[in-house]
Amino acid sequence: MASSPPNPYTAAGVDTAAGDLAVELMKSAVRRTHGPEVLGGVGGFAGLFDASALLGYSKPLLATSTDGVGTKVAIAQAIDKHDTIGQDLVGMVVDDIVVVGAKPLFMTDYIACGKIFPERIADIVRGIADGCAATGTALVGGETAEHPGLLGVNDYDVAGAATGAVEASKVLGADRVRSGDVVLALASSGLHSNGYSLVRHIIANAGIGYGDNAADFGRTWGEELLEPTRLYTSPLLRVIDEFDSGIHSLSHVTGGGIAANLARVLPQGTWVDVDRSTWSPAPVFRVLADLGGLDLTDTEGTWNLGIGFLAVVAADVADAAASALTAAGIATWQVGTVSDAALPSGHYEQGAKGVDGGAVRLVGSYAGTD
Repeated sequence: MASSPPNPYTAAGVDTAAGDLAVELMKSAVRRTHGPEVLGGVGGFAGLFDASALLGYSKPLLATSTDGVGTKVAIAQAIDKHDTIGQDLVGMVVDDIVVVGAKPLFMTDYIACGKIFPERIADIVRGIADGCAATGTALVGGETAEHPGLLGVNDYDVAGAATGAVEASKVLGADRVRSGDVVLALASSGLHSNGYSLVRHIIANAGIGYGDNAADFGRTWGEELLEPTRLYTSPLLRVIDEFDSGIHSLSHVTGGGIAANLARVLPQGTWVDVDRSTWSPAPVFRVLADLGGLDLTDTEGTWNLGIGFLAVVAADVADAAASALTAAGIATWQVGTVSDAALPSGHYEQGAKGVDGGAVRLVGSYAGTD
């Protein structure tokens, strides 16, 4: 029997058969995110989503977000653990959509790698699918691209985009915020997916391997640093529905830290002093800061330091909203109050990411600080 002719694409380093196998391995996880609104199944050139639900809106606005996970993927690659990176991606993308009060509808993902290892790709996508399921988001499509010669054999990066919808009259934002509103903090699960270039710099300079045991955490350094991003969308949507006009604006604490991200969702002429004494940053922040010879305050523009989301709410619903979120499994507490009085002296964060909003600074000392 004559042998099959050699495939020049395979010889160039691209394994299409491995890509097909990866799709087969991830199919069941992706399908779990599909409701009756998703048409066409897995593997089409484009995902189809029935937008009939938007007919129930008076004036539907579409919200969209795109992001990646950053250099956290380098730690996943170092310890060959890839089943949590997908949840990080959903957190970075879908949780940005809820900031405006939108309900996520669907998401797509993109994975670029030096070589397709089907089980690895399937692990990543299963994590994305799990995150999508937890946030009520349909995973309607994606792409895995093999880039030999551009990326190393074990290298990959992930990105995603999502779309949601919100009634125009219910969009959250700085225009709803008033003096006297309460700022609630929602606890993070750890570092989430920001500041990992600093994390990796500290770990490298300390001569620590990601597979090394971390006595402070009862697991390896890699496992601790891969703690997945907490997902806030579903609990926040429930609180928005319950308290309606009492929820004024939301802020996702990602790159830039607490002050810069809160300032983006406050109106001009207002300010907030965030009281550090109301919480104690988790051990991972303290241990990393000590290893790097840093004070926790030095990292405030880089890490979330224990706060993954902020909610600016009317004072008369603050306690009830905090209790509802805490009951949903997210510790929530008051960290400040919005003021439109004359700005006190001192340095405030303003104008972050091009948004001419309010002013925010952190004051006092963290709880548990000697």
